[in-house]
Amino acid sequence: MAGNAARSTATVTPIHAAAPVARTVGRTVDRLLTHSVDDWGRDPQLQRLVSMVGKLRWSPSVGGDQHLPVRHGALLVANHRRGSLAGPPAALAISEVIERPVRFVGRPEIAPIGPFMRRLGGLLDLDSEIGAALSDGELVLVTTAATSHPRHAGEVHPRHLLQATRHGASVHPVAVLTSMVTRSARIEVGGAVRHRRIRRGPLGEVELAEHVRRSLQSLLDQMGGVQTGVAAVDWIGEG
Repeated sequence: MAGNAARSTATVTPIHAAAPVARTVGRTVDRLLTHSVDDWGRDPQLQRLVSMVGKLRWSPSVGGDQHLPVRHGALLVANHRRGSLAGPPAALAISEVIERPVRFVGRPEIAPIGPFMRRLGGLLDLDSEIGAALSDGELVLVTTAATSHPRHAGEVHPRHLLQATRHGASVHPVAVLTSMVTRSARIEVGGAVRHRRIRRGPLGEVELAEHVRRSLQSLLDQMGGVQTGVAAVDWIGEG
């Protein structure tokens, strides 16, 4: 009888020991599967995961983040090189540094990429959605028109600036330089752009757009990078 009891105890003990481990694994899986999103559909857990994966390709450095407001809304205008994905990586890098969500404009409505981008903080390129986010005190990043050179600031869309002026949000240029051959990625946030003269009517946003473009171009010119004197090598080394 004693031997049977011992064998029974030896059989049951591993099962009891594994039970807490199974419960811990179950709770972890539940947390991963139960995504908590904010009012704009952003999933902080997914954003952190994507940021970690992104660092396998780039090692981003962010400067000038002290220019951004702590609580109020702001429109961030970043340069965009043709063929690159500038908005989401820049928004994720800045968001990680300032510990505050940075939404990026340009997510598609097509599934599954659209819902996935929304969980990373993506917004539709609609005046109503951009305006509502700025009005709600969010940081919203838009990109300029694409250019073929990494150090050229493209055209800034006036309608994006119209939403910023309507909702009292500051506008900040964001210079983004990444390397195609190394892990270097530099992001520099400029101070709020203040236009000396704001016209009433549509020309006001057009003038402000050009002023923002010049500020962004100045910021890009001030950033160091690959300077070999050979244009083709410099062009490949940045992007």
